Amino acid sequence: MTTQTSGDVAQEPRRVTLRSVLNNAGIGLALLALILFFAVFTEHFLTPNNITNILTQITINLILAVGMTFVILIGGIDLSVGSVMAFAAVVAGKAITLPGFGPVEAIALAIVAATLIGVLCGMFNGVISAYWSLPSFIITLGMLNIARGAALHVSDAQTIYSFPLAFEDFGSAMIYGVPVVFMVAVVLVLIAWFILNFTVFGRLLYGIGNNEEAVRLAGHSVYWYKVAAFTICGLTAGIAAVVYMARLNISSPIAGIGFELNAIAAVIIGGTSLSGGRGSVIGTLLGAFIIGVLANGLILIGLSDFMRQMITGVVIIIAVVLDYYRAKYTAS
Repeated sequence: MTTQTSGDVAQEPRRVTLRSVLNNAGIGLALLALILFFAVFTEHFLTPNNITNILTQITINLILAVGMTFVILIGGIDLSVGSVMAFAAVVAGKAITLPGFGPVEAIALAIVAATLIGVLCGMFNGVISAYWSLPSFIITLGMLNIARGAALHVSDAQTIYSFPLAFEDFGSAMIYGVPVVFMVAVVLVLIAWFILNFTVFGRLLYGIGNNEEAVRLAGHSVYWYKVAAFTICGLTAGIAAVVYMARLNISSPIAGIGFELNAIAAVIIGGTSLSGGRGSVIGTLLGAFIIGVLANGLILIGLSDFMRQMITGVVIIIAVVLDYYRAKYTAS
């Protein structure tokens, strides 16, 4: 019986393969079919204003889904990202409205506060679940309640508003019809893509999802990699809080309810396996687009809220079933 050395694991290629390209191509074709369907059956789907609306609407979900991809790749799950986003937003809202600071200083303080809260919450999730080898489902469910309660406590269950004008301008800014906040999300996707495909850290996350024991026997600290994955997920929740504040010009302690489910759905629809070890952040990007296009198109068709939820649920179930057969095909 042989085991891999530390160098072998670190140098195992996680480059873009033909199979990964075909997987993403399949998701891309599904997205294209969805776009063509709504373009034919709705009047305003492909108008510039509606396209801008779609890009704006998917931004927060895409940011959260980028972080969620890291966690799911190691076989974990994070149910707390919506609540952590709300907690980070109200702390940042308190910071940005403190007296005695100029607009630039207040905005910088708010960004630091939001990202710090996100990082600390994500790190807590990672440390507890990894150190005691506890199911991340349970730990992050507990954090969901902790963060939501903290958000309500810090804000006295009140919405915070009156942000600097420059902050509001950032949330509504456009470059050639593309929302700047969406560009922020795309930059995060590109950074995550580089990390997962071209760094030892990214390769080891895939390795942990595929065979955690092999990574441990190769001499790598599985514990710290797991903590890092959850910390990244918390960081993206903090960034999502800043984008949410800039877009809506408020910080609400009840923001983000259900956002964790949308983020998980985007990752799974994008082809990342719930059991870990397989997937890509490009697939997550396409998955977020599918959810956004589906929601927008169903609204234009005139379906009720209840029907839209049912159809979205069906799409998620189909994605999980397809993931089962994809895993079976990979193993054969």
